[in-house]
Amino acid sequence: MSLAPDKKKLAAEVKEFLSTRRARITPGQAGLPVYGANRRVAGLRREEVALLAGMSVDYYVRLERGNLSGASEAVLEALAHALQLNEAERTHLYDLARASTPAGRRPAVTASRVRPTILRLLDSMTGVPAYVRNARFDTVATNTLGRALYAPVFDSPLFAQRGPVNTARYMFLDPASQGFWAEWDKGADDVVAFLRTETGRAPHDKALTDLIGELTTKSSEFASRWARHDVKFHRSGVKKLHHPLAGDLVLPYEAMELPSDPGLRLNFYVPEPDSPEQQALALLASWTTAGADIPTTTD
Repeated sequence: MSLAPDKKKLAAEVKEFLSTRRARITPGQAGLPVYGANRRVAGLRREEVALLAGMSVDYYVRLERGNLSGASEAVLEALAHALQLNEAERTHLYDLARASTPAGRRPAVTASRVRPTILRLLDSMTGVPAYVRNARFDTVATNTLGRALYAPVFDSPLFAQRGPVNTARYMFLDPASQGFWAEWDKGADDVVAFLRTETGRAPHDKALTDLIGELTTKSSEFASRWARHDVKFHRSGVKKLHHPLAGDLVLPYEAMELPSDPGLRLNFYVPEPDSPEQQALALLASWTTAGADIPTTTD
């Protein structure tokens, strides 16, 4: 009996995730002896993963073929340990296992609107750029300073005929993004890893699937990164931006999930006190208060 399309897609996702994690670990890194110099694989063999995880080779082969249904927590933990998964990768493995069970195939709940209290919170954050996005990188709400900071994104020709503003589309489909993100390659890696993580949480999100299909088809940069099966949490860090008015900015950021609004995240930038970035944002805020248009490109 052949698998249904959704099951085939999930099985392929599991297979590629486990095989790419296995391929990146050498026997030496796993603490295994190496016999002979003519190994046909750069990473671990399936038999070696099975040994490290304390399971039979046949059972591991079954798992890597995409059949995580029925795998116990002990099995998943042993597999995560053997493959040296980090926190995001371990969570992704559990998400894939959950999606493989009948009870886990229900669509993940995602909030469809921003509540008035969150909108008031955004408006009250006058000194820092802030916005709310969903897991597909659609910007669903922003404060005035956040709109000004991301003016090049909001004013991209990509969104003249369609919405909402989506930073993943801007990153890969608008060449101007390489001038806005000072570390474009790092930003591109992160965006793809965040989207891959979301596919494990919400494998039946059609809008997410459509976005990934669009970017894979239209951007070779996205497609090559998507094939790596990297996953990552979006929590905090530093972004380097080049703003057409404020210049070069190095901005620490926080990305906080909204517990009452599944799938939505509040993102905000907090510069160091008395830093050039704080002064630049103050200038940007003064422009927005005066009602001036924010340039979207550098003259």
